[in-house]
Amino acid sequence: MELNLMTAISPIDGRYRGKTEKLAEYFSEFALIRYRIRVEVEYFIALCELPLPPLQDFDHALFPHLRAIYQNFTPADAQRVKDIEAVTNHDVKAVEYYIKECFDKLLPPASSADQPSSNAATLSQFKEFIHFGLTSQDINNTSVPLSMKEALDDVYIPMLEEVIEQLNDYAEDWKNIPMLARTHGQPASPTRLGKEMRVYVYRLEEQLRQLRDVPMTAKFGGATGNFNAHHVAYPYIDWAGFADDFVGGRLGLEREQFTTQISNYDCLAALFDALRRINTILIDLDRDVWMYISMDYFKQRIKAGEVGSSAMPHKVNPIDFENSEGNLGVANALLAFLAQKLPVSRLQRDLTDSTVLRNVGVPIGHALIAFQSTLKGLRKLILNEERLQADLDNTWAVVAEAIQTILRREGYANPYETLKALTRTNERMTPERIHDFIDTLDVSSSVKEELMTITPSNYTGI
Repeated sequence: MELNLMTAISPIDGRYRGKTEKLAEYFSEFALIRYRIRVEVEYFIALCELPLPPLQDFDHALFPHLRAIYQNFTPADAQRVKDIEAVTNHDVKAVEYYIKECFDKLLPPASSADQPSSNAATLSQFKEFIHFGLTSQDINNTSVPLSMKEALDDVYIPMLEEVIEQLNDYAEDWKNIPMLARTHGQPASPTRLGKEMRVYVYRLEEQLRQLRDVPMTAKFGGATGNFNAHHVAYPYIDWAGFADDFVGGRLGLEREQFTTQISNYDCLAALFDALRRINTILIDLDRDVWMYISMDYFKQRIKAGEVGSSAMPHKVNPIDFENSEGNLGVANALLAFLAQKLPVSRLQRDLTDSTVLRNVGVPIGHALIAFQSTLKGLRKLILNEERLQADLDNTWAVVAEAIQTILRREGYANPYETLKALTRTNERMTPERIHDFIDTLDVSSSVKEELMTITPSNYTGI
């Protein structure tokens, strides 16, 4: 079958393509090829600017034309790389050969009549400085973290910030709405709905800060990480310093100082763990809001024509939060595997990281689907304040903590045990029973008045 939205195996590229399409710019095969070309071209330019003999003779006016190779890269260009790869059976070598073809279109041929023969000879040597001294992982282990960095900055973080902003709006809107808290699923000291939303804002902002603090590192050091080829050809050049400047200054990454042929992947693993923590918080949010909906604290906006159940016409299911939870779970399973697998390799390199790295965009795709589902669900919520108030009015036992704490302050004997005897029963606590109890206490009238003012709706802390 022809590949399209209906025949795609992965739902990321099929059913949910509309929610993940932006990631194609960073994690598709087309994107990976373009990132590889970008690194190769920028590396060549950096060698010219060093300058590395004989690249001091390369015309710097051609730099914009070189950058255009990746800036104006098209699907047809990517197909040409794949055609070359069909012969080489090596994806990075195919990129090198493709760039050399592009050079042939930019540079005068060696036999050009209007070029001095010596200059023509020099120009013919320039192509061999494409991929000079490098191994394929110098390209892959810069391209992948660069694509991850830019995908996070351009797509992932803005979407996460949109979720945080919506939660922050609710935290402000509902800051004065009292709500019965539940610990172990049982009624507990009342809280405020806005504060419970604020908990998620705080958690997500903290983990986003930690995500941003994870260094985005890259490997760049030749076949086994020692700059062997670079050093043997130009022993007087500080290649480690050059690589630090190239990876840091041109790519915006941080070079790993000691590696094998491949990246250590430790920081990439830390990044995946940071993403997993964010997802876990959102799973917690999804489940809590799902529970609040089931408790009728929230109703959901109804859209004409939608069906909640194929059998039960009345149902309006919290499907957005369920969709989000499922996708976050898939994302976390993949992130856990990536974080555990990538830092482990046999001796100086095995190839298991190569195929695994091609999947780094998959958990990001599932996370984006989840973010949008959570947002959709949040924006459908209708606060049912009457239901929240009814629960508070029906659960006066929760003021026992407040009463026994004030009695402790007053030096009353055995206050905890006294309140336990009153409230730890299967009988319903009413305001009348609580107030009758307060009247029997051997405390001053002012303390009794203080105790009488406490209700489930105002005992919500700070």
